[in-house]
Amino acid sequence: MSLNGSPVQGLLCDITGVLAESSSEGDGVVVPGSVDAINRLAEAGIKVKFVTNESARTRASLHAKLTRLGYTINMEDILTPALAMVVLIKNQELRPHLLVNKNVMEDFSGVETEDPNCVVLGDAVEEFNYATLNTAFQVLLKSSSMQLFSLGKGKFYKEDSGLNLDVGPFTAALEFASDKKAVVCGKPDKTFFQAGLSSLGLSADQVVMVGDDIVSDVGGAQAAGIRGVQVRTGKFRPSDENHPLVKPDLIVDNLKGLVDTILN
Repeated sequence: MSLNGSPVQGLLCDITGVLAESSSEGDGVVVPGSVDAINRLAEAGIKVKFVTNESARTRASLHAKLTRLGYTINMEDILTPALAMVVLIKNQELRPHLLVNKNVMEDFSGVETEDPNCVVLGDAVEEFNYATLNTAFQVLLKSSSMQLFSLGKGKFYKEDSGLNLDVGPFTAALEFASDKKAVVCGKPDKTFFQAGLSSLGLSADQVVMVGDDIVSDVGGAQAAGIRGVQVRTGKFRPSDENHPLVKPDLIVDNLKGLVDTILN
C-alpha cells in the first residue's frame, strides 16, 4: 500500500468535494465511488481522519449528513475548525466576538463572549453584511492585542448553483482594514494538519492528504510535510493542474482513483 513508492498507512480526507458535492439545500450528492473507497480503506487497515474547513455545520450535523449519504464512519474521526477553535479558546482563556454561521453556535455553547478579547470569523453566509463586518472591525480596533481568528481561509466553495465565496475573502477584508494578521484555525494552517496526524497516531511521511482545494488542501498538507493529492471533483478547475505555486504529488479523477492507486 503505497503512493509514489512510499508507504501509506493513513489518509487525511477532505469532505466537501471529495465525499460529497454540496447543494444549497439538503445533503448534496455522493461523489461516485467514494463510499466504496472509504470502505476499502477500512478493510485494508488504512486509518482515515476527515479534516474539513466546513464551518456552517457542527460535527454532529456533518456526521449525520454523511451517514444519510451512506458512509459508515465514527463522528470522532471528523476534525472541524470550530471544535479546534473551542479548544484554543479554553486554552488561551479567550472571550470571542463570534461572527460565525448560526448552525455552529451549538459548538460554542458555554463559551464566554462578554467583553470580547478576540474576533472569530467563520462561514457566516447571510450573516455577512456591512453591519456585522463593521462591528467585528470595531471590536478589533479596541486594543492592539485584539486577535483575529478565521475558521479556515478558503477562497470559495462549490454548490449546485456554482462557486460561492468562502470565509477567506471576508477575513482578508478585516485583515486589510485592521492591519492585523488572522490566525487560521483550519486548513491550510500547519497546526490543523498536525492535529490530524496526531489523531491518526502517524508521522507525516506515512500519511497522504486528499482534497479538492489546490491551496488549502494540497498546498497546506505539503507545507506540513504530508503528500498532497488533488481530485478532479468538487471545486477543482482545470487550471489547478498547472498551479504556479502548488504541485500535487498526484492528481486523480476522484477518491476512488486514489484508493485504486494506493491499494494496487
